[in-house]
Amino acid sequence: MAGTQTQSTTHVAILPSPGMGHLIPLVELAKRLVHQHNLSITFIVPTDGPPSKAQKSVLGSLPSTITSAFLPPVDLSDTPSDAKIETIISLTVARSLPSLRDVLKSLVSKTRLVALVADLFGTDAFDVAREFNISPYIFFPSTAMTLSLIFYLPKLDEKVSCEYRELQEPVKIPGCVPIHGNKLLDPVQDRKNDAYKWFLHHSKRYKLADGIMVNSFTDLEGGAIKALQEEEPAGKPPVYPVGPLVNMGSSSSREGAECLRWLDEQPHGSVLYVSFGSGGTLSYDQINELALGLEMSEQRFLWVARSPNDGVANATFFSVQSQKDPFDFLPKGFLDRTKDRGLVVPSWAPQAQVLSHGSTGGFLTHCGWNSTLESVINGVPLIAWPLYAEQKMNAVMLTEDIKVALMPKASESGLIGRQEIANTVRSLVEGEEGKKVRHRMKDLKNASIRVLGEDGSSTQALSKLILKWKN
Repeated sequence: MAGTQTQSTTHVAILPSPGMGHLIPLVELAKRLVHQHNLSITFIVPTDGPPSKAQKSVLGSLPSTITSAFLPPVDLSDTPSDAKIETIISLTVARSLPSLRDVLKSLVSKTRLVALVADLFGTDAFDVAREFNISPYIFFPSTAMTLSLIFYLPKLDEKVSCEYRELQEPVKIPGCVPIHGNKLLDPVQDRKNDAYKWFLHHSKRYKLADGIMVNSFTDLEGGAIKALQEEEPAGKPPVYPVGPLVNMGSSSSREGAECLRWLDEQPHGSVLYVSFGSGGTLSYDQINELALGLEMSEQRFLWVARSPNDGVANATFFSVQSQKDPFDFLPKGFLDRTKDRGLVVPSWAPQAQVLSHGSTGGFLTHCGWNSTLESVINGVPLIAWPLYAEQKMNAVMLTEDIKVALMPKASESGLIGRQEIANTVRSLVEGEEGKKVRHRMKDLKNASIRVLGEDGSSTQALSKLILKWKN
């Protein structure tokens, strides 16, 4: 496992919690630690089954100074079938501690191991790190707003007895825009669920870290970052804004090539990119409204479409033919009617290249943080359509606080209608509101280039931390 590393090279272990969305920003962090600071890295990956192809290919493509070890799968057969993802992730990490101990023991004997960097659900690993005199750190792959909520949660938990969504007044997270309880992230929406108990458990342990890196920067989240840094004396570890860390990607896939060739033929800044991330799906009815809304808007679009999440497509609506047609869930005739100005691709597109393409003028997104940061560094304004995790919080911040996104409103039934979608799309691409949002996003793009420059605040924050590690 030591590979090209020597005793004198500062070595850092990184513990990602299961899930590609968490692994990707940690990989970007690792690359930066290696290329800019000559550290060596070992990824220690907890699993509850065989590693995924995606995990293996991402970790396998890294420079030789970044090695990885997959921990033996833990047994989760005793967890209820309806256990939430936060519970599964937390249990996977907790039950992997004995094998983590073995890997750390071996690393300590072979390298100059100075720190263990866990992500947001990895706080139970701190105790094992301390056994070996290794400093525990958190890399927080989401917003400073969510991090601020995590520090505030134990207080909120004591103060409030009802469910947060039942609160009349918005929740005032330190340094952030006030937010309604029903917009707080998923795991805190049901306080009786184990996912909430785990989330609260981790939030109380954040103060045990020696420091926290957050994938954000001051121009993006000035208020939240200031609150996190100001309150340090109250037993809060130092917070280092080191973002935006995103995968700038290069993909040679043929599917990708088709998208990019199509974009090459479109006018500059004219295309709305529509994608809900690797985990995002919509109901059959909502896909229908989205398709008809895109058609009514008369704007150009590139849509990464996935089959509906309510099983309708697989049941009553369609015949055996569906094996042949990947888009049988779209409205009849939609593809024909929009073929001159729209391209629909199944399941996947090379997002980093799409967002950096000159023809892309907007992004209808689930507001996942990786996707949001990719938009920021490319200066692409947003239509916010949050689905799960902390995405509703992100959407509030993007629309109300930094104002780089427009948000379509759902009807009473919770469905976002075609007319509302068409209006929002037109407004972003052609309207006055869209112009403001676009200017604001351009400013943020420039700021993101600045903070990652040689003397930029994110570059300096990371250097300050690494100096601590090296000494």
